[in-house]
Amino acid sequence: MFNAFLAATTTTAAAATTKATTAPVISTEMLYLVFFIIFVALIFDFLNGFHDAANSIATIVSTRVLTPTAAVAWAAFFNFVAAFAFGTAVSETISKGLVDPKVVDIYVVFGGLLGAIFWNITTWLLALPTSSSHALVSGLAGAAIAKAGIGVIIWPGKWKLLLIFIVLGPLIGFLAGGLFMVATSWIFRRSTPNKVDGWFRRMQLFSAAIFSLSHGGNDAQKTMGIIVMLLTAAGHKAWTQPDPGGSWFDTFNVFGHSHTVAPWVILLCHFAIGLGTMFGGWRIVKTMGSGITRLQPVGGFCAETAAATTIIAATNMGIPISTTHAITGSILGVGTTKGVRSVRWIWGQRIVTAWILTIPCSAFVGALTYFLIHKLIEPWFK
Repeated sequence: MFNAFLAATTTTAAAATTKATTAPVISTEMLYLVFFIIFVALIFDFLNGFHDAANSIATIVSTRVLTPTAAVAWAAFFNFVAAFAFGTAVSETISKGLVDPKVVDIYVVFGGLLGAIFWNITTWLLALPTSSSHALVSGLAGAAIAKAGIGVIIWPGKWKLLLIFIVLGPLIGFLAGGLFMVATSWIFRRSTPNKVDGWFRRMQLFSAAIFSLSHGGNDAQKTMGIIVMLLTAAGHKAWTQPDPGGSWFDTFNVFGHSHTVAPWVILLCHFAIGLGTMFGGWRIVKTMGSGITRLQPVGGFCAETAAATTIIAATNMGIPISTTHAITGSILGVGTTKGVRSVRWIWGQRIVTAWILTIPCSAFVGALTYFLIHKLIEPWFK
């Protein structure tokens, strides 16, 4: 049955190709490996949602607006709905803006994914909210360098903005979170605490939805880019392209964004990250929701809105920003408005340490896994 599906898929993809070029012929065994790596990419996407679930729900759970179960369902729903709200600019950055596509093969993609997955699981076990985004791009870069040397990196390319936003992401979130909190406090200065609490308990449902939407819109695209890179390296780029003359999927986009990725890739990646959110993150919720500072509904609203604003701006610019950086900076900004001592800075120090380690550690593991794959697995497919 699977062989019949495989044959039908190959025939359909070939018929949909509008160019005269012919994809290189690869064996059935190689196609099985490609499909397996796509599955691994979706595991990374699932773990991304699992790992980052805390970012989406920590504030709304810690303020007791929703129970953990209801919160993850709310966040997962908007992670998936994001498929209909954003374009694919971040996906293009991942697939061809960081590493030379001519050098990348399926084994480089495989090694990079395993490096990112290893770091995600390690930091989850340590309850540290590190960046899945930086783990992915670093793992990919490490695997590519292990194959072809440092020249494979497209510099400055998109790396310049990505590295700048490692600093700017949390900084913008910090400033926006503090600004929103100060402005909100001034606007509602004549209202009683009970009224403010009641209003923002309802409004936090909206802010949590917008944050989850922005999270899905940026992070799911990273896995899209990996799948596009993989199938391009395998000689089947046509499988990842939208319908000739405009995808039917574009007509369902709320904001009218166009897509350069096939609908099946978009929907599958958003489903995987939403599913991961449904299952994940309570260990990090404690860190994000109360380990850094204690939030009231108004503070949760301001932090989520500030982080969502930062992430949406980066997504529209095609920058694979860390949603973890954005929400952590926003929570710190909100907490600081109550006084420097109201924030447990030791958690900030631990998180920053993990951020600093993410790029070299993921790159090293990506390089190591590529080396092992190159020596142990690649010979079986030649």
